[in-house]
Amino acid sequence: MEKLIQDLEIISTDKQDNCEVRVSREEAVAKDKKLYIESYGCQMNFSDSEIVSSILAKEGYSTTSNAELADVIFLNTCSIREKAELTVRNRLGQLNAIKKTNPGMVIGVLGCMAERLKTQLLEEEKIVDLVAGPDAYRDLPNLVQQVEGGTRAVNTLLSREETYGDISPVRLNSNGVTAFISIMRGCDNVCSFCVVPFTRGRERSRDPESIVREATQLYENGFREVTLLGQNVDSYKWSKVENNKAKLNKIKDAEVVNFANLLEMVAKVHPNLRVRFSTSHPKDITDQVLHTIKNYDNICNYIHLPVQSGNSRILDMMNRTYDREWYLDRVKAIREIIGDDCGISSDMIAGFCSETEEEHRDTLTLMDLVQYDFSYMFYYSERPGTMAERRFEDDIPLEIKKKRLNEIIEKQRQHSLERNKLDLGKVQKILIEGTSKRSDDHLQGRNSANKVVIIPKGNLEKGMYVNVRIEDCTAATLMGREVEL
Repeated sequence: MEKLIQDLEIISTDKQDNCEVRVSREEAVAKDKKLYIESYGCQMNFSDSEIVSSILAKEGYSTTSNAELADVIFLNTCSIREKAELTVRNRLGQLNAIKKTNPGMVIGVLGCMAERLKTQLLEEEKIVDLVAGPDAYRDLPNLVQQVEGGTRAVNTLLSREETYGDISPVRLNSNGVTAFISIMRGCDNVCSFCVVPFTRGRERSRDPESIVREATQLYENGFREVTLLGQNVDSYKWSKVENNKAKLNKIKDAEVVNFANLLEMVAKVHPNLRVRFSTSHPKDITDQVLHTIKNYDNICNYIHLPVQSGNSRILDMMNRTYDREWYLDRVKAIREIIGDDCGISSDMIAGFCSETEEEHRDTLTLMDLVQYDFSYMFYYSERPGTMAERRFEDDIPLEIKKKRLNEIIEKQRQHSLERNKLDLGKVQKILIEGTSKRSDDHLQGRNSANKVVIIPKGNLEKGMYVNVRIEDCTAATLMGREVEL
């Protein structure tokens, strides 16, 4: 079991359940006030923390990596699973112990957990001074002032328009090579297991010109890869009509930019700027998007395409709006248009409400058909307020959920290893992102398919593109050496 957990951590670094934490770094120029911010959960939260830091910077706050030095502490939270919220509650207890030596410190909770619990966070344990939802970050300076004036503060109003498109993010924990660009906010899909539509609101897309401008600025500042972020990037759509509030009957007369158009626009910023994106929805990813990826060498050959289950009845209960056959058809299109070497990853949930053993086997057989490069894997965690919580009984015993999850993990480990073995002997273009976590004598980067590649350091530096011949692999990593072409 211990080895199985280790494999999960290696193959499927959980972007939600493990609640990976990134902490901001010291700014070179010290200012009077200090902000300390921790981010939990998905990439959107990390991107939002950069927006928050930019908003507070205009109020004279510099960021610090030491919570004890902070005037304001924010936890940007995830609410997708119960474990994520428990982690935040434990962290709040630790931070309040620090606050005892600095009573003037402001502690706030931002993000999805703030939106879900609202004033409950202020009342139940009184270890939070401030609560702000994902659409209320412009109001943070005012909320902090309220707390400093002696009152607790809350703003969890959701917006149909806010995209923060005019804010230039402060790049926290930046390696100077890769960066996130948020292209849209919210979600309209309402999957029955998911809290995101209730914590992040309705879908709205950002002005494409502001996205291209941000990508251009990043390239000029030395960054060489951007990841376009959205809950469902394939549904990105922006129209000039009525300031992006086009009526349905006017859409045909409007200049509309869809996700394939946006991908092309960002790819044209510079051939040496790699472009990635996350996350795609199987019901929306189009052949136009796939052909755009094929047409531009700097758009990475990698697609995160969450399936959640391999059984059509369970998919219907999840309100995913596609079935097993539709999903497999999209995978077939990816392989035919982009090629067999295109990396595909997925999300999978074991033990959803009423799932039978046979339906679980459908997930395993779908995995055999697709051969994912890696996956993010969980057992079902019922969340308050979701459609599933209201409509279905969470009737699969925990031990069965864990058993099914372990079978999924083991199968993915096998597939990851087999997919990596296909790269042996190939020469691949790697973008170096920094020093290897295990050795200062080695560097690590990623290939187009989003796989980590380790190479000897030599005279190479981060930010360089390097041609590497793959010589060895594990289920999680490729190893190779630089070659001259």
